[in-house]
Amino acid sequence: MNAAPGSDHYAYFSAGVRCGDLTVTAATADRLIVDFAVSNNGRGARLHEEINLDDRALPIAWSVEGTSLMGAAVHERLSAEGTTQTWSSQAEEGSHTGNRRLYLAADTSPYAHWITLQAALTAGGSVDALPSGQITVELLDQTTLDGDRNPVDIYVLRGVGLTPDYVLADHEGRFVAWLGSGQTLLREDHSDRQRELDALETHLTDLHLEQVQSRILHRYSAPVRIRNVRVFDPRTLTLTASQSVTFHRGRITTVEADATAHAVAGEVVIDGGGGTVLAGLHDMHAHVRPIDGLFYLAAGVTTVRDMGNANDTLMRLLERWDDSVTAGPAVVPSGFIEGRSEHSALLGIIPETLPQALDAVRWYAARDYHQIKIYNSMNPEWVPAMAEEAHRLGLRVVGHIPAFTTPDRMIEAGYDEVTHVNQLMLGWILDDGEDTRTPLRLTALARARDLDLGSEAVQQTVKRMRDGGIGLDTTAVIVERLMLSRARTVLPADAPFLSHMPAGYQRRRKRTYVPSRTEEDLLRYDESFPKVLEVIKLLHDNGIPLWPGTDDSTGFTVHRELELYAEAGLSPAEVLRIATLDCAAHLGLGHNHGAIERGKTASLLLIDGDPLTDISAIRNIRMVVKAGDIYFPEEIYTELGITPFSTAPAIDQEPTR
Repeated sequence: MNAAPGSDHYAYFSAGVRCGDLTVTAATADRLIVDFAVSNNGRGARLHEEINLDDRALPIAWSVEGTSLMGAAVHERLSAEGTTQTWSSQAEEGSHTGNRRLYLAADTSPYAHWITLQAALTAGGSVDALPSGQITVELLDQTTLDGDRNPVDIYVLRGVGLTPDYVLADHEGRFVAWLGSGQTLLREDHSDRQRELDALETHLTDLHLEQVQSRILHRYSAPVRIRNVRVFDPRTLTLTASQSVTFHRGRITTVEADATAHAVAGEVVIDGGGGTVLAGLHDMHAHVRPIDGLFYLAAGVTTVRDMGNANDTLMRLLERWDDSVTAGPAVVPSGFIEGRSEHSALLGIIPETLPQALDAVRWYAARDYHQIKIYNSMNPEWVPAMAEEAHRLGLRVVGHIPAFTTPDRMIEAGYDEVTHVNQLMLGWILDDGEDTRTPLRLTALARARDLDLGSEAVQQTVKRMRDGGIGLDTTAVIVERLMLSRARTVLPADAPFLSHMPAGYQRRRKRTYVPSRTEEDLLRYDESFPKVLEVIKLLHDNGIPLWPGTDDSTGFTVHRELELYAEAGLSPAEVLRIATLDCAAHLGLGHNHGAIERGKTASLLLIDGDPLTDISAIRNIRMVVKAGDIYFPEEIYTELGITPFSTAPAIDQEPTR
């Protein structure tokens, strides 16, 4: 993308790798033209925007045309006439009459953060937003970029999404960079300083999360007793009568009948209100970032399996979470190995040769990774040797099905587990030569409507998995979201939490992700998703291990993944056993985790209701304990700008901390 005369050119980075470009042209003093294009992991947005601003830096006309992340068409409009603003987007149509507000575009480029900053600064530090919410801006600090004597102002924007955004402006008041959750938009004349800005974002994020941790962590030197609760036993698949559970120094010390339990002087006593206590949940498919720890703990997820990351970043994050410097679950890492292609995912290690791929396996083994994960662009001919070396070193082998091969061949090559239900199903519905390094790996599921699960191809794969003990990391929730999300509609899966979220996040959830030309195209997705649940039930009935993962980071999707298991036909008790004890055992943690038993790690959650009667009760979380550290979701969600879903339990006795 070439910068036009009088325009500014920006580079877009993800996980430290350049994968996009943005050009903004000032057509007139108050009219901007923005072109943005990204290509990362075979997908990415391509957008053309035209924006008119008033004398308060508020958009009075805004058009967005192009395609979103997965290729869905974008046609978005804002206009203002007098005191009335009218807009139309994938998320909704609306109008507002009165004092003009800042419109938050639903499908837009990162340049929108600069527009948002300017509007908030012009308004004195905060500005009301459309369709709802309020944006605030604060000058945090000044810095200089390496070799530049002129200072750069660092601002923090809050209220746009789930996390703070950082925006940098130079001494002339020009936009320099946007930093947000590992993504960077950086003016071209500073693009060689991307690593410096990555370090700056890490520093700012660390400070923010350390401050949050100081406000939400509850740690006691005395034993903590949770009384008046029922305990889920994953071995018997039952709830006990009223119990009293005590933990101290990170370990469960007693589990006894409430009627005969005796509180000891000096204990912290928490009234469970007749709720249910169960071991901490697992997300078996995560790609964790520093902010994700808050979301996971608030959702009762105390252990996650990271399925691919920037390796140095992940190791640093694990140390901070393990030491409770910031809040986050325990993490079991997977070593990401990708092949080199124009569609490569920019994570982990990308070897150029088979010897380099074998060295990557050894690199992960030496650092105590649990397994290797193979990705879409890997040469399938290398997989048998990689799997043999991984198994020799005690690592498991999991992954996507590389392009132009099949699940059956990869299982034969040494896979211990297939990643994503769609990756498994593609082996039954794709034609030879179709390229799964592209969004086809998701959009092809529209063909699943006509899939015969009794066919020879399906039954052959199921038998191979059953005989070999091959599991499936399902991530059905992300498949549901991509297949069934529709513009201007709240997906039923999102309904329990979406209204509690910031306006910007709500709008991102109310849009169509898959490309479609007709209503018939969308209908095929609607009619195909039930087949995904039928596959899950088929595998479960055949004794094939299922591992609930999300490929998301909000925690809410863990709850939905478990609900989908129940919708597929598993009993709530079976679902909870998988989410607690079975996952812990699969990760090699079963001796210390997965059940409420004396001597096990005190990682647990307290919920209102009976999840064996209604699996959705797992959403009603009042307290979470991670290795003895206590967190109340009410406090976490307040810090995140999310309306809480529950109240913290009463603490009957609280000694000095």
